[in-house]
Order: sequence, then C-alpha cells, then structure tokens
Amino acid sequence: MGADRPLAEVTFLTVAEVAAVMRVSKMTVYRLVHAGTLPAVRVGRSFRVPEKAVHDYLDHAYVETA
Repeated sequence: MGADRPLAEVTFLTVAEVAAVMRVSKMTVYRLVHAGTLPAVRVGRSFRVPEKAVHDYLDHAYVETA
C-alpha cells in the first residue's frame, strides 16, 4: 500500500463508508477486516480502510459468468 504513495496521500475510509461503496452491511466489512481479506488500520476502537484496498478487493472479486 505505502510503496507507491506517501502515507499523507493515502485516503482512509470508515467502515460505514466502505459498506456504502460496496453496498454491503457494516458487519460484512468488519468480517472482511477481521478475516484479513480487507486490510485496515485500527484507530482507537475503530477501523480505517485505505481507499485503494477497497478498489483492489473489488477488482479481484469479479466472478466470470457463463
């Protein structure tokens, strides 16, 4: 994540914002974070997810259909 952009330029999203972008519940986002599928940073008692991580996850989540 930090290899291509300085930390000051990384945009972090809240769990609620990630849920809105992905159109899933906040609980689904928490499950992805706790499973290690979606990288996140813990800030106090909440999580922040790098915006690029959300886009990377969605890019790799596409399923080919017949």
